[in-house]
Order: sequence, then structure tokens, then C-alpha cells
Amino acid sequence: MKAASVGIDVSNYAIGANFLKDNSQEFRAEIELVKQHVDIAAELGVLLMRHDVAGKPPTADISLHSYEADLPRLVEACQEIAEYAQQYNITTSVENHGFYIQSSERVYRLVKEVNRSNFRTTLDVGNFLCADEDPLLAVQRNLEIASIVHLKDFYRRPPTAELGEGWFKSAGGYHLRGSILGHGDVNLTEIMSVVRSAGYDGYLSLEFEGLEDCRQGTRMGLEQARRLWAKAGSES
Repeated sequence: MKAASVGIDVSNYAIGANFLKDNSQEFRAEIELVKQHVDIAAELGVLLMRHDVAGKPPTADISLHSYEADLPRLVEACQEIAEYAQQYNITTSVENHGFYIQSSERVYRLVKEVNRSNFRTTLDVGNFLCADEDPLLAVQRNLEIASIVHLKDFYRRPPTAELGEGWFKSAGGYHLRGSILGHGDVNLTEIMSVVRSAGYDGYLSLEFEGLEDCRQGTRMGLEQARRLWAKAGSES
């Protein structure tokens, strides 16, 4: 494998999935499809795998009431997939991703209801802003159930701002735009300190979805991540 030949670990195999299907046949088919990806992850030698569980746009019913109604199906699917992945020693996870499953409390509830030691969360420190949640507080809530910590940053502006192209709206109508790590409004200094102080020693992954050149944005973000991690270590 190319990654191994250049000394790079494949930290987390990530796919989409949506278990909110119209009928039982489609529900079963989605579970089986995710299991096929578990097999692929095993062939790649990857021990961490993220799969989504559901997604709804902010214009749909993403209320807590709707989530509670859907939760049993999500739990059933995640349990079966985690049990299947156990044969490979793979830890599966859900990300705070896709508006509907984006708040720390919903992620925490799902992981606890699934109740499998190899089902955790891919903890994206920036995505909580999409649910209008303070990223620092959300990270503190979910760090204990994280299988991997995923770094990302956003610019955040109030709903009344007139910003034009390049921005999208949070569930509550705030304007968000991806930024180079450390350039945005996520409190990364405090987040890295919390993560390091907790004794986390897993992977830190980096995502860049800003408007700048992707190689430049990734390089600058990686340099900033290393600086922040080193600073957090010197303070602990």
C-alpha cells in the first residue's frame, strides 16, 4: 500500500451512511453496505472507521423529538456493525456531522445507547458550530468517548451579516466558512489544552475546507496544529 511505503498511517477509514430508510429492506441493505466497507478497512489494516448514521438538512425536522423517535433504528444499526467489526479489532465511530447528529449530547446519547466498547465518536472539534454549540464545551463533553480527534476551524458570523459567496448557514442561521486551522473562530488553544491534559494519545487528524489553495491551507494548518499541541504539552 502506498501509505505504508512512505511511512504514513491510515488513521481512520471514513464513509457516509444513512440508516433512516423508508422500509426494512433498504435499512438492511444500508447495514450490509457498511459491513462491506468494514471488510475493506480490515484489508487496509485500518483499526478505526467512521460511518455516518443519518443526515437531514436544517430545513427538515431535526428536533430532539424527531431524534428520539429515530434513535432505536440508529442504535440497532450501529450495534450490528460494531459487533461485525469486532472480529477485525476495528473500532467504529459516529462523527458529529450532518446537522441532525451534530450536537455533543446527541452523539453522546447514541454512543451510550449502542453500548459497545468498539463504538465511539470521531470528534470533529469544529463541526459543533454547525449545531450552534460552543466547541470547547462540546469537546469536553465528548472527549471520553472519542476514538480519534479531528481538527477543523471555521469563521463564524451573525445571521444578520451580508457576506455573499463562500458561506453556509448553521442550524440556527449563523454564517460559517471553513478556514485555515488557527485562523478562524474555534478556540483551538483551549481545546488542544483540554485534549492533551486529558491524556489523549490517539491520532489527531486535520481537515481543511477553506477557500485558499488546499496544499497551502493544509500545510499552514498542520504547522499550527503542531505548535498548539506542543504548547499544550509545555503547559501540562
